[in-house]
Amino acid sequence: MRGYGPTPPDPSWPNGAKIAVQIVMNYEEGGENNILHGDKASEAFLSEIVGASAWDAQRHWNMESIYEYGARAGFWRLHRLLKDLPITVYGVATALARSPEQVAAMQEAQWEIASHGLKWIEYKDFTEDEERDHLQQAIALHREVTGERPRGWYTGRCSDHTLKLVAEEGGFAYCADSYADDLPYYERIGRHDQLVVPYTLDCNDMRFATPQGFNSGDQFETYLRDSFDALYAEGVDGAPKMMSVGLHCRLVGRPGRVQALRRFLDYVRGHEGVWFATREEIADHWRKTHPPAPRTRPSLMEKQTFTETYGGVFEHSPWVAERAWDLELGPAHDSAAGLHAAMVRVFRAAPSADRLEVLDAHPDLAGKLAAAKRLTKESASEQASAGLDALTDAERATFTQMNEDYITKHGFPFIIAVRDNTKASIMKAFLRRINNTSEDEFQEACTQVERIAFHRLTDMLPDA
Repeated sequence: MRGYGPTPPDPSWPNGAKIAVQIVMNYEEGGENNILHGDKASEAFLSEIVGASAWDAQRHWNMESIYEYGARAGFWRLHRLLKDLPITVYGVATALARSPEQVAAMQEAQWEIASHGLKWIEYKDFTEDEERDHLQQAIALHREVTGERPRGWYTGRCSDHTLKLVAEEGGFAYCADSYADDLPYYERIGRHDQLVVPYTLDCNDMRFATPQGFNSGDQFETYLRDSFDALYAEGVDGAPKMMSVGLHCRLVGRPGRVQALRRFLDYVRGHEGVWFATREEIADHWRKTHPPAPRTRPSLMEKQTFTETYGGVFEHSPWVAERAWDLELGPAHDSAAGLHAAMVRVFRAAPSADRLEVLDAHPDLAGKLAAAKRLTKESASEQASAGLDALTDAERATFTQMNEDYITKHGFPFIIAVRDNTKASIMKAFLRRINNTSEDEFQEACTQVERIAFHRLTDMLPDA
């Protein structure tokens, strides 16, 4: 859920481009559900027949003719419009096999032909082994039809096994079965960092075939232009992104819709710093510019390792880390802010007696433990950051007296996030806080403990 957080990486698109525009043609015609293909029922998805149902053991002549339109007419209309652009085809292997002239035209235009699976069907109920078998068949048939194996993969109607199977196969430069970001990212699966180049369902002509979707071409055009404008502005401001546009021959290939696409392309061409690219080009650029790098993943640690690593974040209180490990930790907790959020949940939920023990575990500022050099490494570094390890005799006497007065009144050590302060501001806080009620000071001390923990985690997870 965290992704790149508030500061996404600079993709450094070629020639300083402010945006990468990536157009996908989904070629599914001939790969859809059809009893002629050995399927149990007719197709019911993404056509002019909104709300269509699958007909068990029957051909659906109207549905078949809609898909036929995509191959017979829609494809060629889009080919004439897009043949001079670098686009990606998501090709269903069985659809490609049934469309030799269209494949030849794709190759003549030098389009990337990625795999869109073996068949244009739902895979949600397939077993892992069944889906793996279809993936292997798709690769083999794709190679037979195009002359080379696909380097990109997008199932679309996928299962929760899909990304794992693509990564395990090992030969794909990217997988597009995600709608989670505006930039590519890596998924760690086993020992493999699988690059994901996310796709889109919003800048997609499929919404012509869904309830509350696009009713006319101008709605499609307006949505594409608004999306482009927003992303282009982010690129101008120094945070370039990728814009995906999804097309289907049987949908936007209709005369009443294709003009909207034509106008959008003319609009985009009127801007400087636009990189039209295939998804393969984007994947290769990303891996070269942002190769996968090993990083600490607290959420994947065994409990003992996790506790040993983070048990000292809350001073001498490993129970905070132990209980945090038992929470629902995931990638969102593999950053300093994320792990801190999990650990403070545990700390805040703990009984007051447990939290008091954490307060009591903190050493006095510039106290006896510091003088004896018996502070933890973290505490020693923190106190040194404000010069508390180099006090004059008079300053040390003042700190000693203030520590004694504070403990006498409140019953626990004075605690402050030293790294947020200077020696002078710490002394002012001492004088101000000693006059608080002990109840208020308990809450303030707990807040300071949480802040100290955040600084320590930031040191431990600097690149997360």
